[in-house]
Amino acid sequence: MKHGVTVKKIGVALAVTAALAFPLLGFKNYYLHIAVLSLLHILLALGLNLIAGYAGQLSLAHAAFFGIGAYTTALLTLTQHWSFWLAAPVGAVVAGLAAVAIGLPTLRLKGPYFVISSMGFGEIVRLIFLNWQSVTRGPNGLPGIPAPDPINLGFVRLTFESRTENYYLILCVLFVVLVLYYNLVNSRVGRALRAIRNDYIAAQVMGIHIAFYRILAFAGGAALAGLTGALYAGYIRFISPDTFTSGESINILIMMVIGGMGTIVGPIIGAVSITYLLETMRVFAEYRLVIYGLLMFVVILYMPRGVAGMLGSLWQRAVAGKKVA
Repeated sequence: MKHGVTVKKIGVALAVTAALAFPLLGFKNYYLHIAVLSLLHILLALGLNLIAGYAGQLSLAHAAFFGIGAYTTALLTLTQHWSFWLAAPVGAVVAGLAAVAIGLPTLRLKGPYFVISSMGFGEIVRLIFLNWQSVTRGPNGLPGIPAPDPINLGFVRLTFESRTENYYLILCVLFVVLVLYYNLVNSRVGRALRAIRNDYIAAQVMGIHIAFYRILAFAGGAALAGLTGALYAGYIRFISPDTFTSGESINILIMMVIGGMGTIVGPIIGAVSITYLLETMRVFAEYRLVIYGLLMFVVILYMPRGVAGMLGSLWQRAVAGKKVA
């Protein structure tokens, strides 16, 4: 047990070191851009994982919450001239409140009924972005979104105009989120969510307030998606309805499933892998859905717990083999 904990700590230290050092290795801007997108996708996958992986409620509205955060932040900074550092938390809160509003009547639904209702909500939000042209400019999108306001640290001034500065900004947010996420899933709230996911009736008999914890997970995951939307808007500097479609929700779902639902490492592995796969498959755009289907088939058939689950099983076997030897 002690050896396992040490190995985990070494693994975390190596991952953190690699993440911090990546922009300093001299890669082209293109690869740094993919790295930034990977960090954003990790945040999105972690948010959906809280809803589906821990609370057991499969949602296809995640791109809608992503878009709500992005549009809220963009409109506040563009039209009301708010600071990004104030607009971004507001975008996260608005996305969380939207989740509460849709969750109160729909989270009582089970299985495919909730999935369908969440997909319907996502499509409604996309149509609002598309047709409310006096506010969102419709299909033309919102260009010229301001970058995050500069920060003066004394020895250096961060303007967030470069990909490197945005990379480290999003990485810092991710580190904070991971610390909070780890503490949440290992707290009483996390145990309650897992109990609901594993056995709804048994959790109810134990006195767990099912509706409260489901709405809490739904709002928390949506707020994280909204915060990611704010970071995305500040980085890309342009948003349009085409980004926040049901296809994006499916992409995030695939990242979570392939990496491993109900784990912290799983969404990280899945998000990084799928983001790089999406970029390499651009030349095979017409075959992307076929490749996705085959990939999902292989994962569900041979790795039902995702890559993280498979790696965990291999590690346990290796440890058990050493003990026997």
